[in-house]
Parts: sequence; structure tokens; C-alpha cells
Amino acid sequence: MPLSRRHLLLAAALPAARPVWAQSWPDRPFRWLVGYPPGGASDVFARLIAAQMAPRLGQNVVVDNRPGGGAVLASEIAARAPADGYTWMHVDNGVLVYNPALYARLPYNPDTDFTGVGFIGRFPLYIVVRPDSPWQGFAQFREASLTRPPNYGTPAVASPHHLAMELVRRRSGLMAQHVPFRGGPSAMQELLAGNIDCVVIDTATGLPFIRDGRVRALCVLSEARSPQAPSVPTLRELGYGDTIAYGWMGMSVPRGTPAPIIDRLSRELIAAMQSPELQERIGTLGIDYQPWSPAEFNAFVEAENRLWRPLIRELGIRLDG
Repeated sequence: MPLSRRHLLLAAALPAARPVWAQSWPDRPFRWLVGYPPGGASDVFARLIAAQMAPRLGQNVVVDNRPGGGAVLASEIAARAPADGYTWMHVDNGVLVYNPALYARLPYNPDTDFTGVGFIGRFPLYIVVRPDSPWQGFAQFREASLTRPPNYGTPAVASPHHLAMELVRRRSGLMAQHVPFRGGPSAMQELLAGNIDCVVIDTATGLPFIRDGRVRALCVLSEARSPQAPSVPTLRELGYGDTIAYGWMGMSVPRGTPAPIIDRLSRELIAAMQSPELQERIGTLGIDYQPWSPAEFNAFVEAENRLWRPLIRELGIRLDG
């Protein structure tokens, strides 16, 4: 039976139908899984951002630390969670990019189990030596390494710091031996004690040492000099234009989460990152932030995959024997 003109006008006056979940979402607290212990950079940023997002979403955000196996445990829990927007995964280079190349078997597949919500920041990486080191710059450091390869410390095997230095070695011809530690602060302590020759350190841990003159930064592996350390040259300036590496963080959710929910979480994450509190923190630490959309963050991860997974396989680094 055809609709009359009156029926059509009434239908047009009604609000657009919305799914039931859209009318009630969110109706319970969120869980943000972090694959590292409390107190580290991932945990600190998750808690700072959660404190901003919770009031805007009208629900508490519980940061759930599940350390273990390069964040594999937390990643597995998140990957198996319902795709309803209530479970968030704190992701980084390791979770989304490195792990498939580091482990023969993983209980999750980052390429198919997750999709991006947004970006938290890129952490520039510095190569630093003691102030009394004979190496005044990277060129001198590289030249000396051909005669006597130095050792370099990083926070861990297969950390962004370790893989960045391996990229430097391949792109520049630097000779150096890796010495992994349990975290960046431990590596810096051993450097200052004279037990290792240099350290690859991220801006969050290393910048206070650089500012105070406790170490000399030979170079930074970012695309441009950091405003917080403007005298430190990039490797791009020094003639190695394709040698760029960062540690980075972001937020993902289980694939299949409805697009409107991802869009809402993306907006709230961007608002949190652009709050005065977070802007002051990332500015002080020299962190590079861009308000990327979910699609832009996913594209960034895909580009990282193309660079780092082949390098890891070429190096033969494995974390599962």
C-alpha cells in the first residue's frame, strides 16, 4: 500500500533511527590493557590519557597492567576480547610490528586481530656517550669503530633502541656490539660508570641526561632536530637520510569494533592528547605527536611493517628460541 503524503512528512520529521548499542554506549567502564609493569612510560601515558578520556566518555577507564613476553600476554587478552569498544590495547613498535618477526608462533595476529584508534607519540632516539668520551661527533665515532668496534647499550633485545642501532649500522657502516640491559635507566647507569661505550636511549629517559650535560649526544635518529636538544644533529643532516627510527605508542581495539565507536574513541584520544596537561608533558619530554585519524595510524603501522620486519628477519633475532 503506497504511503500518503502525510505519512511521508511524519516519517521525515522523526529522528534517524540509531542502533540500540549506539543509544546506550558506553554503559560500563573501559579496560586499557598495558603489556608492561606499572611505572614505565607506557603505563604512565596510559594513566594520564585515561584520566582525560574518562570524564568525556562518562565511564571509568581501568588501566590493566599485564606484563610478560614482550607484551604478548596483554595482546592475546585484548585480541580475544569482544569487539565492542570496551577493551583498549596500548600498542607500540613491538606489539604491532616487531613481534610477528620475533616469534615463530604468536597467540595473536596484529595484522588481523587489531585496528587502530589513534596515535600517542613518537619518542626520538639518541646515541649518547660520556662527556669525557674521545668521540665528539658521529662521524668520528663511526670512523673509530672501524678499528675498534665499541659496545652499545639498549633497554632490551629487540627494543626499538636495539633495532634502530642495527639500522644505523647497516645504513652507515658503523661497527658496534650490542649489550642489552633491563631498561633504559640501567643502561645509562652502566654508561656513566664506564662499563659500556655508548647507549641508544629514548627522549623520555635520555633528555634529562643530555640537558644536564651528563652525556654527550652524537646524533638523534628523528627526521628533524628536537627543540629540546637543538644542538644535536640528525643522521639525515650527517648524510644518512634514510636512517630514521623512533619508539612510538598508540591505541588499538579488536578488529570488528563498529566504526562509529572507533571514531568516538579517536576523537576523545585526540582531545586528551591536545589537553594542556598532556601537551606540557610531551613537550617537556620532546615527544613528537600528530593527531592522526584511525586510518592514518593504520597506514603508519603498515609503513613500519615494511621497514622493520624484513630487517629483523635479516638479523635473525628471535625471542622464542
